[in-house]
Amino acid sequence: MSSPNTLRHRAGGPSKKGSLKDSAPSTPMTDDPDFLSKAASSASSSEWDYQLALGIITALAIATRFYGINHPDEVVFDEVHFGKFASYYLQRTYFFDVHPPLGKLLFALMGWMVGYDGHFLFDNIGDSYVENRVPYVAFRALPALMGALTVPTVFLIMWESGYSLPAAVVAAGIVLFDNAHIGQTRLILLDATLVYAMASSLLCYIRFHKLRHEPFSRKWWKWLFLTGVALSCTISTKYVGVFTFLTIGAAVIIDLWGLLDINRRGGALSLPEFGKHFVARGLGLIIVPFFFYLFWFQVHFAILTRSGPGDDFMTPGFQETLSDNMMTSKAIAIDYYDIIVIRHKETKTYLHSHPNRYPLRYDDGRVSSQGQQVTGYPYNDTNNHWQILPATPLPADQQTGTKVRNGDRVKLRHLVTDTILLSHDVASPYYPTNQEFTTASLEEAEGARFNDTSFEIKIENGKDKQEFSTMASHFKLIHSPSRVAMWTHTSPLPDWAFKQQEINGNKNLLQTSNLWYVEEIPSIPQGDERLNKPPKQVRHLSFFKKYLELQHAMFAHNNALTSSHPYASQPIQWPFLLRGVSFWTHNETRQQIYFLGNPLGWWLASSLLAVFIGIVGADQLSQRRGIDALDERFFFLAWACHYLPFFLMGRQLFLHHYLPGHLASALVTGALVEFVFNVDPIAVEEPSSSAATNSKGKKKGVVAGRRIFASERLGSQSVLAIWAAAGVLLAVVIGGWYYFLPLTYGKPGLSVEEVNARKWLGYDLHFAK
Repeated sequence: MSSPNTLRHRAGGPSKKGSLKDSAPSTPMTDDPDFLSKAASSASSSEWDYQLALGIITALAIATRFYGINHPDEVVFDEVHFGKFASYYLQRTYFFDVHPPLGKLLFALMGWMVGYDGHFLFDNIGDSYVENRVPYVAFRALPALMGALTVPTVFLIMWESGYSLPAAVVAAGIVLFDNAHIGQTRLILLDATLVYAMASSLLCYIRFHKLRHEPFSRKWWKWLFLTGVALSCTISTKYVGVFTFLTIGAAVIIDLWGLLDINRRGGALSLPEFGKHFVARGLGLIIVPFFFYLFWFQVHFAILTRSGPGDDFMTPGFQETLSDNMMTSKAIAIDYYDIIVIRHKETKTYLHSHPNRYPLRYDDGRVSSQGQQVTGYPYNDTNNHWQILPATPLPADQQTGTKVRNGDRVKLRHLVTDTILLSHDVASPYYPTNQEFTTASLEEAEGARFNDTSFEIKIENGKDKQEFSTMASHFKLIHSPSRVAMWTHTSPLPDWAFKQQEINGNKNLLQTSNLWYVEEIPSIPQGDERLNKPPKQVRHLSFFKKYLELQHAMFAHNNALTSSHPYASQPIQWPFLLRGVSFWTHNETRQQIYFLGNPLGWWLASSLLAVFIGIVGADQLSQRRGIDALDERFFFLAWACHYLPFFLMGRQLFLHHYLPGHLASALVTGALVEFVFNVDPIAVEEPSSSAATNSKGKKKGVVAGRRIFASERLGSQSVLAIWAAAGVLLAVVIGGWYYFLPLTYGKPGLSVEEVNARKWLGYDLHFAK
């Protein structure tokens, strides 16, 4: 991200604090008007060193990512999820996941290309791929390729930004020889696609930004749209890709603000001209990415047409769009006086009661009603049978065949104990703010407790007076007087309730976990005509209705991922690599895959981030050196946008969430290596309205939008100091990478002494005893 008026000035301090357009370079500009053009021609002809380095780095990236990719030949860590999803795609079976479809679709495409039919469902870590005839190497080759391409992309980012070759090599080398990037890109996981798309977004935006003096040209549009496509791929893989949008968005806002600056070389743009720039960026970086993002959901819905394990996460209306779904074959309208079995949609527990009573006092000293216990029970038995009654008795001639409908007020009679479900203003066992659920005798329910035993059927997204059906009607049971919804959770009650789930009244009616459904009607005799249902056609639902419902479910379940995990970590731990994640172990050979970055590389990058913050804080240093550090600030912005938002999240977090941030920190590191050792480079001016023109009327000097080569900026000065620093840093990084390779590739197995020697910060490695 360069200044709107300069291309990465590396010499000559500005004559006025904060002003770059009036800079007076300490290294005098040559009087030869064609000097820069000649320098550019010379630099262009000497690109061979960058091209050679790019080729070597790419070859090393392929080698490190593909080496031993067939080991282990077992399911590893989250391959149980993403391999399973690929199989579901190939079987066209509907599933639910909190991540967008693109990354999983790519795995399915790879499986389809090698003739895999999706027969294996990746059920357990350690299941054999060989025995189950799974083309796992082909699956793993996809993220390995993405990971390999990420490394040269980092190099290109530095090259396109005009950094010297050693700076570019350092940035790429930190990613190339990082154990975390290698480990995550050798398995059937999504992060390789995410990180590659993120790096591509930065590269495309840099190319676009360099063309800002050729607005609306063909190349300008090309790189604008390519930036949008790359951004779309990040958020179409994982929703944390929004942080890349945040990075580019912040840079675009700064760029647009510069276009309004009356002190810019060409003067401020008129409002119509500024409007064209604004609309173009909105089209390329918002509208196009959004429709590209929607496209993958359309593909997702088009493939997944059969009922599957994801049905339960969707509404009955959505489920009816899937073939072979129970909504289309087993939904039966419920009549009053039917005996029904009610089940919780989220936890799958049954509404249950038994003669046992709540204790007089709970462990915290609160007093209960000592009423009959109403609990959640995981197994179906007769204590789960409830008769649905009208709140007001029906006339005798309407007691048969009268349908229960949405909005009706009902009572629920527990068949075994012959009592009526009740809720009242008494605190529940675990939630003092929620109401207790118990039962009352028939006499009390018809007398003093009439209102307390009255409940309303509220079908989710149901129409007024819609029929209440088994399976197809997800509903909330709302207590009429107090307006609380029947709710349960997974924390078991104490021994006095036989470790069953608590049922209570939730005051938050909007909570999606308030939903229940009727699983069956045991009172219908076999052969009854109500069981003979004609085949029902698959329902059509518009794309946007399906998309919006799925988006809501994805966000809701993503935010609900708050439970603890033995290998979860906090963002404050990531830059210092305080802990990793155990991916796989093999007891007989003492082999293990432990997801961990290269400690030396991570600590180096984190240290230089702190150095950069100090430099920005003491900006007098950069002014004295005449350095415009906007490129470095762009890289730092990318790091901050991919790291700091995690502090606001309440969900489970793991070390792999820092991989995009680590890539950005590698860019900062490479930039700072050059910053520290770069001395008095030749200033490079951008074209201005007063620039000299040649005989053909074209401006002499720098061509807007082309690559500014390091040789142009450094002139004939020696870069030995930068190379020496780069050599030392890479030697340290390579040493750390090599030392931890057995934990990255899962071989060879390590002895107790070798394992303990690698527990640098108390990493929870296996086989340490």
